[in-house]
Amino acid sequence: MSSCDPSIFHPPTVEGVVVQSVFAQLVTNYSRQVTPVNYPNHDGLLVENISFCNVTVSYTHPEQGDLVSVETWLPAENWNGRLQVAGGSGLGPGRFDMSYGNMAGSIAEGYATSSTDAGIANPLDPYSWVLDSPGDINEVLLGHWGGDILNDMAIIAKNVIQDFYGRPAAYSYFNGCSQGGRQGFELAQKHPTAFDGIAASAPAIHWAQWAPAMFWPQMLMNVMGEYPHGCELNLLTALAIQECDGHDGVIDGIISNFESCSFDPFQYVGINFTCQLEGKTMKLSRAAAVIANASWTGPTDSNGNFIWYGVNHGTDLSGDATGTGIAATACNNSVCRGIPVPFAYQWIQLWVEKNPSYNYTTITRKDYDDIMRRSATELDPIVSSSNPNLTEFYKAGGKMMTYHGQYDQVIPIQATRQYYDDIREFVPEVRDFYRFYEVPGLAHCFGNGQPTTVFDTLRAWVENGTVPGSLPSTLTDAYGRRSNRIICPYPEEIVFLADCGNSMDAACFTCAGE
Repeated sequence: MSSCDPSIFHPPTVEGVVVQSVFAQLVTNYSRQVTPVNYPNHDGLLVENISFCNVTVSYTHPEQGDLVSVETWLPAENWNGRLQVAGGSGLGPGRFDMSYGNMAGSIAEGYATSSTDAGIANPLDPYSWVLDSPGDINEVLLGHWGGDILNDMAIIAKNVIQDFYGRPAAYSYFNGCSQGGRQGFELAQKHPTAFDGIAASAPAIHWAQWAPAMFWPQMLMNVMGEYPHGCELNLLTALAIQECDGHDGVIDGIISNFESCSFDPFQYVGINFTCQLEGKTMKLSRAAAVIANASWTGPTDSNGNFIWYGVNHGTDLSGDATGTGIAATACNNSVCRGIPVPFAYQWIQLWVEKNPSYNYTTITRKDYDDIMRRSATELDPIVSSSNPNLTEFYKAGGKMMTYHGQYDQVIPIQATRQYYDDIREFVPEVRDFYRFYEVPGLAHCFGNGQPTTVFDTLRAWVENGTVPGSLPSTLTDAYGRRSNRIICPYPEEIVFLADCGNSMDAACFTCAGE
């Protein structure tokens, strides 16, 4: 291992790239509390007094006029001989707080780690970079955000490791969720030899579909001119759980067998109930049933034809539990208004309409049909990572693992399931290299039931050939009971062993099916 001096790092050779600068600095006594929120596919840990060499390589594609930076952290001691790259989150491709939490977890466990900013100075403010001017999208940055620089990062990180340690990484991994999950699939599809293993969870691989689909219930409320109170949506969610909870053989206040749930919210229109939040009696409106049902079935066009998937029954619609509800409203003295997820209307304003002043509150059904169509046709080639042909990744010996929450309130799990099924058309032996886990009770990426052994299981699969089976998951049910469970690789299903009686522990569950 060399000292952390810029002179030892040679500008990496990357096609079409001119290196502008190589910065290196020794960081000592680095500490951070890392939770599973920061470190998807892992458990949390306390990072204490770590020393590492921070190497940042900045480069440009001369014909594009960009400036992209790749930041790599190299353990000053106890390197485990491996690279674990940190994916992005939300709008951030990398090199921001969430990614730094991911990198901190990696460095604490002995990995060299890396992240890229994709050339975007402030990714969390899309108004600052998506458009060059109204009507004129920034194609360079949009392409970088979509992933055309991900292989650059892999090459640069590996070169930096070689220069610092005098030997290459024995194994290279990618780790992410949501945006990071999408980046993982982008790499498997377009750069199948970049990484030996990819942990890519709740992947945003159909970005051009699910992003505007999040606005579906808000558009309907605007068209109707009716905005149901969050208590109404919470009641319908609770009633759906009550009806469908036991379909998996376990009464725990969580719908695990979401396919079998055909709850009809309209049967409860007009009933009186107590809204605990406001301490008063309410009557369930027909508008609430319409919006809840639309959220579950997903967007349709003006003729009632399927456009995209909805969220599952049991998912938080109001945002009261997760902070992100696609049908959220705010009410004052019984007067309510819609509170759309910011990214949903930002996507429509900037990416689709290319107008930061576009009034999304006046969108009609016909407008929405057109928005969904244009989002898919114009933006799919740039931002989606949904090509199911993973033949080259499979032939290269790569391994991949994914978990996705059944209560994901942002990215519908059905699309990830469909993607897995579509892979079979190209690689019938999909289970030989890819495992996908559906997690009961889990919202988007993190929270109740989040599996924390995915990455270590992936590493054992890559390095030792240990084929993944069920994974442990700790779940707190709707009654406050905390228990150890398992999650099963799709298409296997979790089966409760009836002879367990009232006990609910990992030993009381098994996986059945394929």
